[in-house]
Amino acid sequence: MDQIYSIVMLVQRIYTFMIIGYVLLSWLPNARESFIGVFLGKIVEPYLGIFRRFIPPIGGMLDLSPILAVFALQFVAYGLIAVFDFFI
Repeated sequence: MDQIYSIVMLVQRIYTFMIIGYVLLSWLPNARESFIGVFLGKIVEPYLGIFRRFIPPIGGMLDLSPILAVFALQFVAYGLIAVFDFFI
């Protein structure tokens, strides 16, 4: 059980850092066109797109979807751990 918990939390933490990194790249000019920006965009943007469909940017500039995406990711990670804990 400890190994499953560690793996789920590690994946959740890595993906959360990828989301944060992708958001921070949006603050720098032309950073999303770099190799790292394109790589993170391919991995993170499909997940963020789900939340962007339902949460429009506030004032046209402030995008809150990454915050909700991180909370949802954390909720799913703890849900997976609870399910594994129930069956194991």
